[in-house]
Amino acid sequence: MNYTTRTLMPAFIFCLTVAISGCGAGNYNSGHNRPDDKRYHSTEATQRPYRIAGKHYYPIASANGYVEKGRASWYGRKFHGRKTSNGETYNMYAMTAAHKTLPMNTWVRVENLDNGRDITVRINDRGPFVAGRIIDLSYTGAQRLGLVGPGTARVKVTALGKATAYSKKDHTPVNFKPVDYWKGNFTVQVGAFKVRTNAEKYRIKLSKNYLNAHVVPYVDYRGEFHRVRIGKFNNLNDAVTFSERLMAQEGFTHTFAVAE
Repeated sequence: MNYTTRTLMPAFIFCLTVAISGCGAGNYNSGHNRPDDKRYHSTEATQRPYRIAGKHYYPIASANGYVEKGRASWYGRKFHGRKTSNGETYNMYAMTAAHKTLPMNTWVRVENLDNGRDITVRINDRGPFVAGRIIDLSYTGAQRLGLVGPGTARVKVTALGKATAYSKKDHTPVNFKPVDYWKGNFTVQVGAFKVRTNAEKYRIKLSKNYLNAHVVPYVDYRGEFHRVRIGKFNNLNDAVTFSERLMAQEGFTHTFAVAE
């Protein structure tokens, strides 16, 4: 299997190469180049924007209603015992995962679309930074999902909620009750702008072909943003299907379903 060379980041950024399985029977390149700067080692700091290989990433404020399809990969022995992006010690045998933008400690369900298996893991790291891959699983998570051998698999990632506590022994949820995001009011986000007039122009353009084109303001420490959304659905599956169609057939580059 071919290796991909990671980008060397300044100060405290690891030059990460190949994630090796716990059994030592094979190796896999996960593209897991995470920001390991001290400012990322607290809950608040991990929500700050960061840059890897010249590309900027912006962690989202809430995981409510988050669902995405793409490819999952995994990372193992080479990173076992190292610090994760939120300051924990990576345990390849725990049920954890890395994601580029979800808030830390979010619990997600990961379904392998090739074999029907599913697992629940907690986000405690950033990555993977390879095009098309949306989540990097621990070795045990990958093993249970059946992708250690293939290296990657098509998956569906659904946010379940925020973990309030977890077992130090195996990192499984303690008194954790997943939130049902499958029913409710959903729409699809297709863009976000700093300048409101630009968002309004885009909304007007979209309203000619799509129902419920609207702008939702959002403010955080970076300033004010204007999110453009289209469509209206009463269940998450329909919103996800619509989002996928927009990218596959109608030329949108990045869309995702959200709960209103």
